[in-house]
Amino acid sequence: MVVRPVEDASVALIVPVKNGGARWRSVVVSIQAQTLRPQRILVIDSGSTDGSDQVARTAGFEVHALAPDRFDHGGTRQMAVEMVPECEIVVFLTQDALLERADTLEQLVAALHAHPRAGVAYGRQLPRPEAGAIERHARLFNYPEQVAEKSLEDTQRLGIKTVFSSNSFAGYRRDMLLAAGGFPRRCSMGEDMIAAARILLRGGTVLYAAQARVVHSHGFTVAEEARRYYQIGRMHAQQRSLLARFTSPTSEGRRFVRSELTYLSLHAPWQIPEALLRTIVKYAAYRRGRRSVLLVEQVA
Repeated sequence: MVVRPVEDASVALIVPVKNGGARWRSVVVSIQAQTLRPQRILVIDSGSTDGSDQVARTAGFEVHALAPDRFDHGGTRQMAVEMVPECEIVVFLTQDALLERADTLEQLVAALHAHPRAGVAYGRQLPRPEAGAIERHARLFNYPEQVAEKSLEDTQRLGIKTVFSSNSFAGYRRDMLLAAGGFPRRCSMGEDMIAAARILLRGGTVLYAAQARVVHSHGFTVAEEARRYYQIGRMHAQQRSLLARFTSPTSEGRRFVRSELTYLSLHAPWQIPEALLRTIVKYAAYRRGRRSVLLVEQVA
């Protein structure tokens, strides 16, 4: 039986793209197979040289070209939100996040409609079939099976996890997002966490819609993780006044390490030394990123 997609005039789907390759072509197919058809499907292409922009045009998506040196994770997404003023819900997807089922997008939008206080709902991310144990655990830890709605009152219990969200697959109530200040401009990392914190501080909630699933994970090298955590450290230092209501990320880090070691001891004990090395590298890179911001501010 062929299911005809239902167009939802209140929804925009926005995907930043640059050289998405074969994975992007698979993601496009998963978008076309959705039971919910957004009114706007907007691709922000920042200088693809592999034809990713043409793949989007052939699929019938809108494509907005952006110079590579003008792209940043916060400012580009804020620009995209401002480009769809007629839409009530704005869904963000990354070029490598494969919508797992035909109703994935419908499930995310339905979750927002069912929770009127939610300013953002983010979906569950499943590991790639080829993911190793370390990569797989990271997804299972951060994206469990249980649905959850987080408010400011949960800060004492959840700490920094209260503001955890992911624009790899997340939907926002556009009016609530803009009223909270939108995404930060000139932001290279963590724009989703910043937006979630702003929404929470204005009385909204952050919804984890575990029933809306995408396949999305990364097999980062140690060097790539070091660069990533350096940027996270910089973001936390730059946004420390906003994140002051939430506890230090170190407690969450300890919980992650304990969970990872338990998981690896059961599934891949030979990877425990690598996991410990990665933990040391990530922590050192995070601290260095924080210090880089604080030292500049002291000199200034």
